[in-house]
Amino acid sequence: MEDKEKQGSPSGSFVERIAEKMSAAANAKRIYGEPVERNGVTVIPVSKAAYGFGGGAGTKAGEEGSGGGGGMVLTPVGYIEIKEGTTKFRPIQDPQTLIKLFAISGVAVLLTARSITKIFRR
Repeated sequence: MEDKEKQGSPSGSFVERIAEKMSAAANAKRIYGEPVERNGVTVIPVSKAAYGFGGGAGTKAGEEGSGGGGGMVLTPVGYIEIKEGTTKFRPIQDPQTLIKLFAISGVAVLLTARSITKIFRR
């Protein structure tokens, strides 16, 4: 009975259509790019995908309406290298991640140094 209610309501069919389109877009071909071969080395790009969607429907003054949307983000994370029968995953380092790591490490060193200084002052 719920299925019939979903199909009959504008929000059920609308949200289902968005979900179908988003899931079709987030497939393996998007995550793993087309292989590229040069000089005996094959490289396959690898990404991670994040997607979301939402929708809704309502009535106001006797009129019905529905709306919604969605989006997807693909982030490169590395590549698969195939060379001489050996396969290796090579991650791509994000420079912003390294900057954040150094900043956090610097703060941790500063706080540790302050704590040690306070201990020796006592």
